[in-house]
Amino acid sequence: MDNRAMRLRVGGPLATYAAGFRAVLAEQGYAPSSVSGQLQLMAQLSDWLATRGMGGSDLGPVVAEGFMESRRASGYRQRGSAKRLSPLLVYLRRRGVAPTLAPVPPTAGMGPGLIAYRTYLITERGLAAATVRNYVHVAGRFLTDLGFTEGRDLAALTAAEVSEFVVAHCRDNGAGSVTQVVVGMRSLLRYLHLAGITPVGLVAAVPSAAAWPARSLPQPIDHRQKIRLLRCCDRRTPVGRRDFAVLTLMVRLGLRAGEVAALELSDIDWRHGDLLVRGKGHREERLPLPTDVGEAIAGWLRRGRPQCSCVRVFTTLLAPRGPLTRHAVTAIVRRAAHRSGVVVTAHRLRHTAGTDLLRAGASLPEVSQVLRHTSLLSTAIYAKVDHSALAEVLRPWPTGGAR
Repeated sequence: MDNRAMRLRVGGPLATYAAGFRAVLAEQGYAPSSVSGQLQLMAQLSDWLATRGMGGSDLGPVVAEGFMESRRASGYRQRGSAKRLSPLLVYLRRRGVAPTLAPVPPTAGMGPGLIAYRTYLITERGLAAATVRNYVHVAGRFLTDLGFTEGRDLAALTAAEVSEFVVAHCRDNGAGSVTQVVVGMRSLLRYLHLAGITPVGLVAAVPSAAAWPARSLPQPIDHRQKIRLLRCCDRRTPVGRRDFAVLTLMVRLGLRAGEVAALELSDIDWRHGDLLVRGKGHREERLPLPTDVGEAIAGWLRRGRPQCSCVRVFTTLLAPRGPLTRHAVTAIVRRAAHRSGVVVTAHRLRHTAGTDLLRAGASLPEVSQVLRHTSLLSTAIYAKVDHSALAEVLRPWPTGGAR
């Protein structure tokens, strides 16, 4: 850390926390000049609080914005907004000095019926957060459209009302939206019957969406495209080593973006050569760790990953250092696709892993196990791309004349 940052002195009510804040900034990878700027801002804020007879416990959003407004009025060259105070406010909140912001509950705006349904989906069904949001959204639309949010008794719900709602909301929508409404309605109606809210089960009243199982083919990339994608990562740099390890995990083991982001240091068992994957629906499964995948991860951990307290394998490199998110992993794939000229998405890499396994001689149950499908039907689409296996079951076209 430069001498300027060490010479800065913070007075007033925040003086006690200056040394700890300085150490946290350094640990998070902030440049010395940024540390100096943050400490200078802390000193100005502390003086501003002292002149008004306030302390750290008064640092709510209104007070923070008031301080930044005073800076703007004083003509500071770096005016900014309250966002500039974010590192300091986060630190003070974690120390219990500044008041903690009350999070907006995920059930905000929901009635007690929807809250109970959401709790059932999470605790009883164990569904992923995105699935819960979709199901609750469909339920909310249904209850609002039919006036149940105004106190109407759900026991009076009829099969005709269910059918009319589904048909009305599916008429002009694509296949994905239609499936979401149909599946969401069936889930809601099962819950209503199980909870004793509706006297009879009305699941059969939901019309079936026209669908053809496994109607689409997986879209894997070929071997040369995989090489181009991986080679576009400059492994002489920390960013390149991290991106190379992320892409190798996805193309070899078919991990989803969220599963890559959730991988922790303790999940990798180097001695036994496997790793723990935290998948959809809170499922945890161990997968073998191929040599090339292990080498890619080790290269990032030894010569790329910064020193920080984060337990996740993959982290950011710029301050404030922390774990990669699912969206950040998806962005790594998108940037690599742009550099290499390969048209690919994160999910297409998963298709590539499944297809490669099948073409290497793995059975469908084995592919299903690696990809962690809950149903073998989800894996069945990969049989379509194994042309050699399909050729073995094709019957020759009859060559005899017509009778």
